[in-house]
Amino acid sequence: MLINRNDFVDGGADRVFLNTVEMLQEGCDGYDSCDSYYGCDRNNHNYQNNHNTHNLLLSTFTRHDAGLDNMPDPRTLSFLGKLKTAGSYLFNKQVARELDKKIKEFKPDIAHVHLIFGTLSGSVLRVLKRHRIPVAMTLHDYRLICPANAMLDRHGNVCEKCRGSRYYKCLIHRCSEGNVFFSVVIMLEAYLRKWFFKPVKNIDRFIFVSEFARDKHIGFDKRYAGKSSLLYNMAEEKPETEPFRGDYLLYFGRLSKEKGLLTLFEAVKGLEVKLRIAGSGPQEEELRRQETRDERPRDQETERPRDRETLNIRQPTTDNRQPITYNNHNTHNTHNPQLLGYRTGTDLEQLIRHCSFVVLPSEWYENNPMSVVESFALGKPVIASQIGGIPELVTADTGFLFESGSPESLKEAIEKAACLPDDEYRKMSINCRTFALKNFNREQHLQQLMHIYKLAIDRA
Repeated sequence: MLINRNDFVDGGADRVFLNTVEMLQEGCDGYDSCDSYYGCDRNNHNYQNNHNTHNLLLSTFTRHDAGLDNMPDPRTLSFLGKLKTAGSYLFNKQVARELDKKIKEFKPDIAHVHLIFGTLSGSVLRVLKRHRIPVAMTLHDYRLICPANAMLDRHGNVCEKCRGSRYYKCLIHRCSEGNVFFSVVIMLEAYLRKWFFKPVKNIDRFIFVSEFARDKHIGFDKRYAGKSSLLYNMAEEKPETEPFRGDYLLYFGRLSKEKGLLTLFEAVKGLEVKLRIAGSGPQEEELRRQETRDERPRDQETERPRDRETLNIRQPTTDNRQPITYNNHNTHNTHNPQLLGYRTGTDLEQLIRHCSFVVLPSEWYENNPMSVVESFALGKPVIASQIGGIPELVTADTGFLFESGSPESLKEAIEKAACLPDDEYRKMSINCRTFALKNFNREQHLQQLMHIYKLAIDRA
């Protein structure tokens, strides 16, 4: 049974969850150690594949199954409304009831947990423990060692003040958006998790998606060392194409403060560089206000993705150089950032294929960002912050690193990328795809995941 807050994509962790479901649905066919059959009830958001020769039953549990599809955003509620929802945030009895029913019906041999806190709540772990089900958990963020989950304070600065279970510092520094009430709630959740849910004790195997995240957790609590596995996120293998260098930079993903998009906007000021932003999130309106000095009609900014034939593409230069020029005027700059809205599927793939570099200006401890994974799978080099698990992926062979939070350092990296000779760009593109085939391989990922499941079951 795979458990996650969402059955839709609201971030990289949700995409990993859905990719894992799809992989297990299709990929066990031909895997010698898998000897069961995929069952499905689509009304219950489970999945099946009648063509599989093995007998692995797969079930999922998300907010939909718990009846939380219409759960309100606490930020929109009155103080009394916030108080009423706080209890469910800490321990959701409805989730516990529905999960209990599904476990009795499905009788899983193992549960693979992704994101649960803040939506499904830690009640998931209590139900699994009561049924004595082995648990593997993928840690997509730092929730188990940081009440605010991203290891950032309310000002967006990297913070490790809660080391040693000093979660009260979350309240002192109002780490939840500067809000005292929300900071109290996440502080209480952290203490409840430590003393009641006890994930380090009750989870049989932790799956880390970067060496950085694994080392950071072990640094906070050495007990993680004995039950941790490293497993990078996977990418679907794409048909190999000749490396192509487009004429714009691309950011795609969630639009939120920790992603460093304001730093990116600052870095491209004065540079005649086309920047495209694909995604949605809580910072979207703020970014649209920054999207000024653009002469395009407003309705053109949010149109549907353009077809491949109409994308503005730069063919490789004949002199192997792509110089950056500067715009000395503060108005009428047609190279300002353009927000394209949420993109997915073929639309997003074409945006990635036809850009020059993908940019990831994150200012938090990124783990194994899907934007890098998906870019490498398409042979696209990346300009990224030197923070968290990113340097495990982006090196001099696969892109350019810059100092996180520094517009000057990012601008310098953009300049270096733009001046990269086309033959060197081609080598870098091939390196990205080679790295993806080696490290994000779907078949290899499946085999490693099955091994991790076995370790969890054996430990339990």
